[in-house]
Amino acid sequence: MPHYRCVGDVPRKRHLRSPGPGGGLLHEELMGEEGFSGESSLLYHLRSPSALADAGPVDGAAPDLVPNDPLLPRHLRTGALAGGGDPVGGRHLLLANDDVSISWVAADRTSALWRNAVGDELAYVQAGAGELESVFGRLTVQAGDYVVVPRSATHRWVVPAGGRLELLVLEARGHVRPPARYLTSTGQFLEQAPYCERDLRGPDGPLVVDDDGPVDVLIRHRHGVTRHRLPASPFDVVGWAGGLYPWALSISDFEPLVGSLHQPPHVHQTFEGPGFVVCSFVPRPYDFHPDAIKVPYHHANVDSDEVIFYSSGDFMSRSGSGIGAGSISFHPGGFVHGPQPGSMEAAADKDRTEEVAVMVDTFRPLSLGPAALEISDESYPWSWSRQG
Repeated sequence: MPHYRCVGDVPRKRHLRSPGPGGGLLHEELMGEEGFSGESSLLYHLRSPSALADAGPVDGAAPDLVPNDPLLPRHLRTGALAGGGDPVGGRHLLLANDDVSISWVAADRTSALWRNAVGDELAYVQAGAGELESVFGRLTVQAGDYVVVPRSATHRWVVPAGGRLELLVLEARGHVRPPARYLTSTGQFLEQAPYCERDLRGPDGPLVVDDDGPVDVLIRHRHGVTRHRLPASPFDVVGWAGGLYPWALSISDFEPLVGSLHQPPHVHQTFEGPGFVVCSFVPRPYDFHPDAIKVPYHHANVDSDEVIFYSSGDFMSRSGSGIGAGSISFHPGGFVHGPQPGSMEAAADKDRTEEVAVMVDTFRPLSLGPAALEISDESYPWSWSRQG
């Protein structure tokens, strides 16, 4: 839970009859997690959010996944994927397991209304700017932002005319939250947390769309996608209050921990989800022991697959491998990975790293989507065998 907010016109107490601006009663909606035991918000609609005019399945099966067999490290070049489409329908599925899927999209148009009823979504904005419009209001986003969209929040991604929005998108089978160890028992960020409430941005005010025509909402559920046709726009909320809503955090507001010797990746953890964690690598001083191995030493994460999206900067540990901005490295459990040949020597006299990268560690093996196979660099698995 980021923190409690009260936005727009909200009654003084919960669950009372409340007149709307047109003289009728407002329709109160509780959006809550874990039944009635988790984070929640109360939203006040002009119209019933349950009203349906029609419903039907959406054609199109999910892309087939294949195991990473033979077991290989991979370099995925997102720049080779076709751009266009919208931030929902244009997603290229790269990697997935039963806990999370990882997709890439370079969108040039606004999405349809979307509601993911399977889990929260976490998007990292690699390039461009736009807005996330939802029943909670408008949230402006730009390059470097993480954007958390709660499960079942009706929303759409707005791409400006002539613009482009590049997103790395994680779709979870549950909730994405700040790590529990950063929070007090009542949900406040601790002093030692690498970011806090002041760094978080929520939607700006309620969003009321004057739309009397039918509106379609696409809903992701465990068996596919359904189209609900509503009599009017669901963006009719005049006020809301609670601790559950979309929010954004700039990766530049993440404050890294450093030490005289190399720190393990979990000091960079930014989010946790069911079966996975997300970490942020940002510019920071290198390890300052005179004999420190400054780039990550060889390691085998025996319980996880490691995915790193390289956003910008100089990726010292991957020097000479072909990896650059927009690349994704996929190092599966069972593969011992470490710095590219010559990286340790090249980093010896450096005093800081200038990389920006997003890491996803999963605790169940990831399979490959068709898009990943299309953009996989066939030479990458053998790059450690080259002479530095």
